[in-house]
Amino acid sequence: MVRVHRARIPTDQSSHLVSNASAPRADFTEDLRRFDVPTLIIHGDDDQIVPIGAAGLASSQLVKDATLKVYEGAPHGVADTHKDQLNADLRDFLRQ
Repeated sequence: MVRVHRARIPTDQSSHLVSNASAPRADFTEDLRRFDVPTLIIHGDDDQIVPIGAAGLASSQLVKDATLKVYEGAPHGVADTHKDQLNADLRDFLRQ
């Protein structure tokens, strides 16, 4: 079974704010264009933190032959809110 884990690292609010402030400036365009392996991109269409148009949809257009899975109504934390669907999709993708 494929499991998705996320780290919970305690931080103070100032470091959290600095981290969040720098995220929108990160540009991975050239990195994504160099992907040459099968790639699964999963994004919730109700992500209020990182909107799907700015991330999931854009990434799927940059990565050659990417597979995009959009979780209808899903928020930013799909690893928590849709873990069963996520694990099933990861298993299916890895079996291809």
